[in-house]
Amino acid sequence: MQTRHVFSVPDLAAAQDALRVAREAGLTDDNLSLIARADIELDSIPDLLKDAATDFMPAALRGAATGAAIGMVAGLVAMAFPLLGVSIAGAALLTVGGAAVGTWVSALLGSTVDDPVRRKFEQEIKAGRILVVLDAEDPQLPAAEAALLGLGATRLPYEGTTALT
Repeated sequence: MQTRHVFSVPDLAAAQDALRVAREAGLTDDNLSLIARADIELDSIPDLLKDAATDFMPAALRGAATGAAIGMVAGLVAMAFPLLGVSIAGAALLTVGGAAVGTWVSALLGSTVDDPVRRKFEQEIKAGRILVVLDAEDPQLPAAEAALLGLGATRLPYEGTTALT
């Protein structure tokens, strides 16, 4: 499990310095991302380092789990009534169908919702500051955090983990 730390820097030059020192502290591009106002992101930040702007994937995963659970319950309830003629295979199909519908609906809704970091620090982003997001294992974070603080980056209050590896 990786821990997410969020820092704020005043401009693109400071963000580039922050990325450099984070890499020197042992983090890779897979551990780093940047979040900024749309005009800054479009013009200045490489695509590889842009953070996803929506809650698409987490919403899709939640929808798949919820849809599968609802489909499975519906299938088991239908099996309890022999007149409906639903077999175990039918219950399995209802589970798969529920997962598919849940994924589709939740992904559509999630694509319209900003990701949690972007939502929480919306005012920082609107003010033109750039967020440097570190997603890494705990042994790697102290050195990277100290390096960013040494550059003058501001650590923002964010508690979170990611399932990314």
